Amino acid sequence: MAETKQELKEKVVNVSRVAKVVKGGRTFRFSVLVVVGDENGHIGVGTGKSSEVPEAIKKATDDAKKNLIEVSIVNGTLPHEMTTNFGSSKVIIKPAVEGTGVIAGGAVRPVLELAGVKNVTAKTLGSRNSRNVVYATIKALKLMRTPEEVARLRGKTVEEILK
Repeated sequence: MAETKQELKEKVVNVSRVAKVVKGGRTFRFSVLVVVGDENGHIGVGTGKSSEVPEAIKKATDDAKKNLIEVSIVNGTLPHEMTTNFGSSKVIIKPAVEGTGVIAGGAVRPVLELAGVKNVTAKTLGSRNSRNVVYATIKALKLMRTPEEVARLRGKTVEEILK
């Protein structure tokens, strides 16, 4: 895992200014959502908060590197369709044929691109809150399994499972 951390690319998905109301007025800080990935099946998401944006991005990147997951990719696309929820955000991800590209908007696109998925379509329903959409996408990618992985987990052959 130490080797992959050197090649990780990062994308800042969301920077929001948050305020804490204190006796003397409001104190402002920045909350940042960052996605990191090696475009080869590893993806992570992290959040950071600080009074300065660059420091918040560094904290979020460090957090994302601690939360890396592995994604099942088959021929540049995903093994199957998946629908997941996180909060009131709903994400539908479908595999696509070669040459389609990444057809996804908002916060889903950086997650899929940094995961290394080349051909996929995605749709967000419900809340478009970028934090919830990113976590729903990560949840969907985490739950994806190839037929080979399912066969190995069940102690059967791929032919037995595909019947």
